[in-house]
Amino acid sequence: MASSLTATLSTGMKTFTEMPTGRQVALIGMIAGGVVAAVAILFWALKPSYAPIFGQMESAEAAQVMQALTQLGVPYKVDNLTGRVEIPQQRIAETRLLLAGQGLPKSTDIGFELLQQDAGFGTSRLIEGARYQRALEGELGRSVAALDPVESARVHIAKAERSVFVRERTPPSASVVVHLKGGRSLTDAQVGAIVHLVSSSVPELTPERVTVVDQTGRLLTLDDKDEGNTLSLDNLDYTHRVEASYADRVQALLTPIVGRDRVRVQVAADLDFSRVERTEETFDPDRTAVRSEQSNEEERIGNDPAAGGIPGALTNQPPQGGTVGERAAANASPLVPSSRSQQTTRNYEVDRTIAHVQETPGGIQRLTAAVVVDYQDEVNDAGEPVRVPRSEAELETIRALVREAIGFKEARGDSIRVSSASFVPESADADGVEFWTETWFLELVKVVGGFLTALLVLLLVVRPGIRQLMPQPEPPEEQAALEADGEHPALTDQSGSDSDEEGDGEGEELVALSHQPSAIGSLMGPKGADQQQLDLEAVRQMVKEDPKRVVQVMKSWLAEDGN
Repeated sequence: MASSLTATLSTGMKTFTEMPTGRQVALIGMIAGGVVAAVAILFWALKPSYAPIFGQMESAEAAQVMQALTQLGVPYKVDNLTGRVEIPQQRIAETRLLLAGQGLPKSTDIGFELLQQDAGFGTSRLIEGARYQRALEGELGRSVAALDPVESARVHIAKAERSVFVRERTPPSASVVVHLKGGRSLTDAQVGAIVHLVSSSVPELTPERVTVVDQTGRLLTLDDKDEGNTLSLDNLDYTHRVEASYADRVQALLTPIVGRDRVRVQVAADLDFSRVERTEETFDPDRTAVRSEQSNEEERIGNDPAAGGIPGALTNQPPQGGTVGERAAANASPLVPSSRSQQTTRNYEVDRTIAHVQETPGGIQRLTAAVVVDYQDEVNDAGEPVRVPRSEAELETIRALVREAIGFKEARGDSIRVSSASFVPESADADGVEFWTETWFLELVKVVGGFLTALLVLLLVVRPGIRQLMPQPEPPEEQAALEADGEHPALTDQSGSDSDEEGDGEGEELVALSHQPSAIGSLMGPKGADQQQLDLEAVRQMVKEDPKRVVQVMKSWLAEDGN
C-alpha cells in the first residue's frame, strides 16, 4: 500500500514536471482554488448563526457586556453598522441568564438608589434637591418603560417656582420621551395612563401640564380643542372589537350546522362616538293632583237695623222698646236673605319630570352582516361526489338565526345578506406554522447545501486536476505489438476504448499518426486483394461504430498528406 502510494506520487510529480509552465500554473491554480472554495463553503455551512443578545445599548454597557462574555468564554462579534453585540443564536437564552446574574446590562435610568450613594460632607440643600429630582425622574422612567410597547423612557420634571406673589407662581410641568419598540405604537388609553402616572407622582402637577413625545418627535398628547377633531385609535379598536364579537356569535352558531371552515362571517358596525349631555323637563297635562284648596262662603239674612238709618245723632240713640206678645210676632215681617257669596281657591300640581341625561359614546346606529356558506357535498346518480349550492329554505333558516344572533332591528336600518358559494380548498393550515420557516430547518438547509456545494467543487474542479497528475494506464501487449509492426492504432477497437478512458490520448495518437510516412499507403500498400478487401470491410465497420473518431483520423491523414 505504501509502495504503491509512493509510486503514484513519484509518477504524478514526473508527469507534472514534464508539463509546460503555463499548464503547471493553471493546474496548480485549479486545484488550490477548488480546495479553498470547498473549505470556505464548509466553514460557512458549519459556522453558527449570530443574533443580537440585547437591543440597542450604550457604549459603556456594550463594553461591560463584551468583557463579561469574554470571561464566560462565549464567542461574540460586533455589527459594524448597528454596533450591536451578537452571539451564537443557540446560546442567547443561556447567556442572558448568566449576564442577568451579574446585573448586566445595567439600566441607564438611575432611581432612588442614587440617594444611597455617599454625597460627601458639606452637601448643600440645592444639591440634595437636585439628586432627589433626578432619582424621581429615573423611577418614573422605569415605570413608563414597563409598558409593553415602550423600550425605554425618560422623564423631565420642571419644579414649581415659589413666589410671595400669587400671580407670579408657576405650576410644575413634566415631559416624557418614550422610545417605542419597532413597529409598535401607543394607544390613547396608554398615553393617558402615562400622563396620569406622572401627574400623580409629582405634587401640584395637573395632567394638562404633562407632555408625551415619541422618538420620532411626534406629539402623543392632544389638547382638549383637538381631541374632538382627531380620530381616536381607541374608537377604531372598540369598533373592531364590537364587530368581532358579533362575528364570533354568528360563527359559533353556524359552525355546528354547516361544518368547520365552511362558513365565513363579516359584520360591519356603525357606531356613534359623539358625547351628548342634556337636561329634560316634561309635563303631563292628563295627570294632575290637588295640592291645596281654600273655600270662603258668606251669607246675609234679613235687614240689619243697626246698619240702617240716617247718619247723625238720632242714629246713635238707643232703640225704642219693642212690642211683646203675639201682636208683636204678627206685626213682624218675614226674614228674607239679602245677599250670599261663596269663594273657593284650589291649587293643582301638574305631573312634571326632570331628567339629566348623559349618553355614553359607542352606541350602535346600524349593523350589516354578510354570511357566506360553502356548497354542500352530495352524490349524483352515477355515484360521483358533486358540490351543489344550498337550498333557499336552508339559507332562509340561516338568515333567521343570524337575525337573532346579532339582535336585528329593522327600525335601525340593519341588513343581513346570506349566500352560498363554493370555497377553494386551502393548501396549508393557516393556523399552523410551516416547518420550512423554522430556525432548525434553515440551519439544516444551510449545512446540507454547504456540503453538497463543496462536494460539487471537489468533483468538478479538484478531481480533474488530480487526474492529470495520475499515471496513465499502460497499453496492452497486443496494441504494443501492433504499434511496433507499424499498424495504425486508431483503427482498432482497443485504441478506441483507450481513447474513451484516457480523454486526451486521442490527441496524442493523432500526433503519432501524423509522423508515419503515409497512413493511406500503410493501409493500401503491398498487400493482396483479399487482405485489402478485409481492410476495407474493417474500415466500413469502424465507420458505422464510431464515425466521429474515423473523421478525426481522416482529418489527421489529410493534414499529413497536405504537408
